[in-house]
This record gives sequence, structure tokens and C-alpha cells, in this order.
Amino acid sequence: MLDSHSDDEAAVSGNSFLQDVLHGLSQTQPEIPCKYLYDELGSELFEAIGRTDEYYVTRADLALHRTHLQAIADCIGEQAHIIEFGSGAGIKIRLILNAARNPRAYTPIEISLEALQSSVETLQRDFPTLEIEPVNADYTRDIPDEILDLQPPAKRRIVYFPGSTISNFSGAQAEAFLGRMQRMIGPTGGLLIGVDLIKSESILEAAYDDAAGVTAAFNLNLLTRIQNELGARLQPDDFRHEARYNRDCQRIEMHLVALRDTRIEVAGRHFDFQAGQSIHTENSHKYSIDSFSRLAHAADLSIVQTWTDPQGLFSMHYLEPVSS
Repeated sequence: MLDSHSDDEAAVSGNSFLQDVLHGLSQTQPEIPCKYLYDELGSELFEAIGRTDEYYVTRADLALHRTHLQAIADCIGEQAHIIEFGSGAGIKIRLILNAARNPRAYTPIEISLEALQSSVETLQRDFPTLEIEPVNADYTRDIPDEILDLQPPAKRRIVYFPGSTISNFSGAQAEAFLGRMQRMIGPTGGLLIGVDLIKSESILEAAYDDAAGVTAAFNLNLLTRIQNELGARLQPDDFRHEARYNRDCQRIEMHLVALRDTRIEVAGRHFDFQAGQSIHTENSHKYSIDSFSRLAHAADLSIVQTWTDPQGLFSMHYLEPVSS
């Protein structure tokens, strides 16, 4: 059964999208939440980004999984309810489900209904005896605990959050998000989370602005989505993709930069951009092992085990509540 949840029944609706666009474009530095990059085409483009030569994250994350898979499975334990945030195409979860010891159930939580349905259909075919309880929702918002309840209950909950999506949140947002996951897993659960590591600016900038232009298409698709779904009047060709490193915040930022003076009209309002002005669409913060440990501890989580890929580009952490 496919559960759907959203705050005020609008978290993934056009109304929420419109409200966030109007609010974001009204800011001194215009910005739009990065979750709106992931419509059906956006999700496909993101998967394609992972295949570019420059984007190391997907390869490093997969290498980490393959190198440390047994140790990761040992942390999950037996009869666990594995809950994945942002399941996407479901590539890495296959490794986890194959290695885990008799998982009680698997719940993918995904904002893109198309991506969720496609992933679940394939996984159900490949794991016919596994109970799969998909949830179509925005995992950055609260999800009622009863949606995740199982009968009979699992021995424990494991939230699985691979990739580097935690990097999209600012420090305070990341702490609050980790706190939500801590409450979700309860006192006996665990959290497996991927965290991108600090590295040279040249590697980072290339990873978020590949030569083939896939990341640019991913970013620019947001404008097309605003045009098509919200009836906005705008010219996508008036903007270009830009990735820039913010040294003070230790993060890569994605922007849509106006190539010339232009205007976006949406819902009876207009927003003027001069050449060079931008819409900030995504952050990707980078961490050291120590800085992420401090962030986790602020959310009452303790790192039990840490793994990195063979090249030391990427990390995954297994955390448990401090009180446990």
C-alpha cells in the first residue's frame, strides 16, 4: 500500500510550491528550496549526474558500501524496519537489503511519486518476500509516527540516509533534521547517514558543474517547472547555471544567474532581475569527521562507527541516541 502524507495535505502540492517560490523570490537574495529540483525529470537528471566523470559522490558512496557492507549490516541487526529518506532509484538499498539479516520491512520515503513507484515495483519484484511500505511524502517535514508503525512491530528502526543530502541543510537546519530522525528511531534504533567530506575547491566545483552540462540542466529544469506547473511567465534562456564555493561556510552553492535584465511573473506578481543577479537553489555543506560528530552530538546522537571509501572522499556514520 502506498501511503501519502503532507502537512496540511499540501507539502508536495502545487500550492506549497507556489508559496515557496513567491516567498523565495521576495528575498534580498532570491532562493528556492532545493527539494523542488526533484520532479520526475529532475530525479532522472540527478541520477545522470551520478554517472558523470566529475561527480565523485555516487561512486565514492557505492565504493564505501561495497567495502564495508558486512559491517553496515551488522549495525542494522536482525528484524529491523529500514526506513530510507529520499529513496530515488533504489540502487544502494539493494546492497543493504541483500546483506541485512532478515529485515522486518522496508519503507522508502520519497517526494517524487513517479520515482517512488518505479523503485518499489522493481524492488518488490526482486525481493518478493520483503514487506515494502512506501510513503509518498516530503521527508523534510514531520511524518506521523503511526504511518511508520508495523504490526507486528519490528525489533528496531533504522533510518537509512545515504548520499550527501544532509549537506543541503544549514547548521541549525541540519541539527533540527537530525533531531527529527533521532525521535523517529526511538531509544533502541539507529541512523545510517552519508556525509560528504571537505576536499579541494577544484574537485568540488567540477563535481557541481560538469563539462557535459548535466548539472546545469538539472538546475535550469527548476525554471521550466515553475513555468509549466505555476503558469509563470519567464525565459529560462535568460539564466545560466553556476556552482560557486563559499569558503566561510565550507559549502558549494548552486545559483541560477541572470544573463541579462529579465523578469519572472507568477501568480500576479513580478520579480525583476538585473544581469548578474541570481536565484540561490542549493547548498552542499562539507564536513570533517570531527565537525559532523559535534553536529550529531548537538542532536543527542552519538557516532558508534564511521566508514570512508578507499579514497577518503566520502563518509558514512552509524549513530545511536545518546541515551541508549
